[in-house]
Amino acid sequence: MEAYQIAANVTPSARQLQWQQLEFYAFCHFGMNTFTDKEWGNGFTPPSLFDLKELDADQWAKAVKAAGMRGLILTCKHHDGFCLWPSAYTDYSVKNSPFRDGKGDVVREVSDACRRNGLKFGVYLSPWDRHEPTYGQGEAYNTFYKNQLTELLTNYGDIFAVWLDGACGEGKNGKVQQYDWQGYYAVVRKLQPDAVIAVSGPDVRWIGNEAGVCRKSEWSVVPARLSISEFVAAHSQKTDDRKFAKKKMNSMSLDLGSRKAIRGEEDLIWYPAEVDVSIRPGWFYHKNEDDKVKSLKKLFQIYLSAVGGNAALLLNVPPDTTGRIAAPDALALDALGRMLKREFPRNLLENAHVRATSELDDDHAATAALRSDDDYWQAAADDARPELVFDFGEVTAFDSLILQENIATGQQIEAFDVYIDRKNRWKKLGKYTVIGYKRICRFKKTWQAKRIRIVIRACRGKATLLRVQAFRRETV
Repeated sequence: MEAYQIAANVTPSARQLQWQQLEFYAFCHFGMNTFTDKEWGNGFTPPSLFDLKELDADQWAKAVKAAGMRGLILTCKHHDGFCLWPSAYTDYSVKNSPFRDGKGDVVREVSDACRRNGLKFGVYLSPWDRHEPTYGQGEAYNTFYKNQLTELLTNYGDIFAVWLDGACGEGKNGKVQQYDWQGYYAVVRKLQPDAVIAVSGPDVRWIGNEAGVCRKSEWSVVPARLSISEFVAAHSQKTDDRKFAKKKMNSMSLDLGSRKAIRGEEDLIWYPAEVDVSIRPGWFYHKNEDDKVKSLKKLFQIYLSAVGGNAALLLNVPPDTTGRIAAPDALALDALGRMLKREFPRNLLENAHVRATSELDDDHAATAALRSDDDYWQAAADDARPELVFDFGEVTAFDSLILQENIATGQQIEAFDVYIDRKNRWKKLGKYTVIGYKRICRFKKTWQAKRIRIVIRACRGKATLLRVQAFRRETV
């Protein structure tokens, strides 16, 4: 059996499927670096400098939700080792800071605010700890790290994601730690079995850069070797040099999952991509970057290429020293949320008619692609070039299409074309590659047509479509 045929039968776990459906969520880099105006701390800054007078976690949640995001991941401990919760395993935490007179818990306040505002909550716990004396001592540090991970995964409710980067450097003793990745994963699986382990983990793959640059064809089925933690760490953070964030694809290939890329591979896994990018040049808040927040146009372009290109989007929004999301960032998030509602208002295919060249059976009819339930269309096995024609019933103006495969049964479609009828002749609007969870086809102009035709030119096995939608942006 060819590798691409094996790939056609690889499917996501329940946790990966739930994570993919979130689509868009926030990263909040917040901690000692916020108050020292640095990107990476050295672990020697006294806790007294974490001088947080107030914290408005609900404002964070509301700002994030306004952008259309559905979750928030907090940097509970960055590389400096300072903990935003009163950890029982170190004195380097908020319990020895002025915040709430030493009785504060940032993780508690943020996780509670997320739930009050209908957001999922996730945690980031850096494996590199530049403060902890046991770092570099092997099992002693791994036990320390697992203990802190246990605190986060047992005291703050349901966690949707545990985000582990690959940063690894010297500790206070000048030694480098050998991380017990499998042991860390075991703690997560035991305490939060529904949480995905991201980046240096088996569930979610780093896109390969921090610039918001995406591949033209993003496959969720890739060689298993890409999930090896040491491989990820080798391509991940080495210094706090801002140039790192601007690298386009780092050392990772531009083609990870095509037939050519996986030829000869014996072990393939479902390992979907996540795009992590900051709304500012830096990851932590710096006042001198208040005028460098990404433009609405740039944020929307990143959204289209990430969420609309079979990846999830993790947008970093760093709170400031007042304990709030700064005004420039909050305004940008609000503008993005409003734009997304304008660009994708009402599905114009809601009441359309559809026919297909084939249907697997009555339970997988073409009409399923128009509904909002879990049913889906699937072509007959002997249909080598499946087509669907959607009829609005009257000439209708639209400027974008959204297509979704039923990824619960795998990622199959390799290439498709979109046509519209022009005086009873088919005009091609564009040719595309993969679909996966979601493909947003954005057209340069508004088209008017009575019918839309989708031709699936290449497929690995069974062609499926969970949903097809058409939109026209609202003018203001």
